[in-house]
Amino acid sequence: MKTRLSARDCVRALCGCALILSAIVVWAQSDSAERTFPQSKAAIEKALKTMQSNMAGRLPVVEGFAKPGERPLDRYKRPYYQATAEVVTIPSGGSRVRIKAKVTAWYSDPSSSHSGYQLLASNGRLEADLLEQLAEQLAATGSEKAVTSAIAESGSPKASKDDQLSVPEPARKFPETNGSVSSSLKGASPPAAADKSAESPSKPESTLKAQADNLEEILKNTVHPKNLVAVKKSGTPVVSTPSLTAKPQFLASLHDEFELLDFNADWVHVRISGLSRGWIWRNSVEMPEGISDTAASSAVARNAAADLFHVVREETAPFPGDWEPLRGKKVKIISVQKVEEAEKNAGAKERLEYAKFLLEKNYAEIAEKKSELAGVVVMFDSADGGMIGATLSVLQQWKAGTLTDSALWHKCFFDPPEVFDSNDASGGQ
Repeated sequence: MKTRLSARDCVRALCGCALILSAIVVWAQSDSAERTFPQSKAAIEKALKTMQSNMAGRLPVVEGFAKPGERPLDRYKRPYYQATAEVVTIPSGGSRVRIKAKVTAWYSDPSSSHSGYQLLASNGRLEADLLEQLAEQLAATGSEKAVTSAIAESGSPKASKDDQLSVPEPARKFPETNGSVSSSLKGASPPAAADKSAESPSKPESTLKAQADNLEEILKNTVHPKNLVAVKKSGTPVVSTPSLTAKPQFLASLHDEFELLDFNADWVHVRISGLSRGWIWRNSVEMPEGISDTAASSAVARNAAADLFHVVREETAPFPGDWEPLRGKKVKIISVQKVEEAEKNAGAKERLEYAKFLLEKNYAEIAEKKSELAGVVVMFDSADGGMIGATLSVLQQWKAGTLTDSALWHKCFFDPPEVFDSNDASGGQ
């Protein structure tokens, strides 16, 4: 007896097929970010540690690495990626590794107010490339163990730990061109693995000696560059332009080092990575040997600024600007004038030094009146003047040492901003 399906049954069957196909597609997409390996969790985590330099870095372009969204990908610049690995032991043996990658890039909007760094969804290419590199690394480790076992079985004298030297594979970086990144990550087998697999177990001593000589030559030729600047304190802003009002690209950590490209009296131009550049407030870094930083001369500069300005009025009043942190709140307003109106040396740098002096001088009073004062404003009363506003909370962080001078200025209000920018980007030594 034949059974005829109704139209409703057909629709249900088609929906079921659609759900199954969707599940298959989702599985296929997620499969590129996940892979099972026969090695133990400990062995995989050890291999991942050797790949740390490739788990984050700069990308040549956004296209090909991020999923298309509401905004055109060609408007994104300075893309970076960061990946994390999750390793889970499988009950039947081996481990499952899942890579999660995220891409961040600067979005350049026709309206500058809408521009900024944004998080983009990875399209799976980075995850697949990193899993492939992990497979290569595990294979290389397996080859090394095989060679070690062969040497031990040959009956040759066992080498000491000092003799068991091997040259690590250089970290592979993404190319700076628009070429294929996967080809860079999926390149030829690691040199160390290829060399070790070709070693003859009958000549272990000569092989170990050659490796030791090779490593010694590398160490001899490795010299710490002398053109690096070191960050003095965590939380130091790195900005795209030498401006105190520029939005930080990121916050550098203590002892972070960057290649020095150029510098002037206030700013240091550095290479972040590849073609990416940035600027750091000069007082926030230790300059290379032979170049003095300006921190030592800060007190001298402040004393010089004190000869150029003087306080003419102090009052408590509502904040005289449209800045959200202090809008409508009471602040202490310190009005300042030049000692000599025609003084040409009272520029941006001198204004900042004198403002810093006044912020330090008035901090204790403002902290005592925190219930009625939300911050302080230094107002330069002159034709080319302006004002600087700071909240009490920011001043507290600064005085506690958790904010550098440059980080303090980036959290302050400037009106107009250009008055306080010593933006001599082309300044030399």
